[in-house]
Amino acid sequence: MDLLTPDLRLALRANHARADGPGHDPAPLVKLFNPAGPATWLATELAEDGDALFGLADLGFGCPELGWFSLSELARITLPFGLGIERDLSFASRLPLSKWAAAARATGSIPITETILRRIQSARIAPQDSEALPPDR
Repeated sequence: MDLLTPDLRLALRANHARADGPGHDPAPLVKLFNPAGPATWLATELAEDGDALFGLADLGFGCPELGWFSLSELARITLPFGLGIERDLSFASRLPLSKWAAAARATGSIPITETILRRIQSARIAPQDSEALPPDR
């Protein structure tokens, strides 16, 4: 599986082109993960070389870090049972990378942060749904 589609490459490159602009803090466009372990990467930019991704890296040690990582190195990783690093096809976020980084550092994990953010989003939707429920007695 190619980890990035041509459209994702273009969007990541566009973010990189705007990196020196004021207030540059895009939302992650890509989530890559190890299906056999805790490692997770969120990427916002792709450098001109087409290989260096910028984003938040969480190798599962409790200390997610912002920085650059190599797409080709991730693609070459061979995991048990013939697995490799995968892209989360359902990942979408409007939260800027700085917020992801702060939350992931507080929880020690991108996956835990993602679970918390989903629960917060569900809680925001739930009160509207609860109007159809009978009042508590």
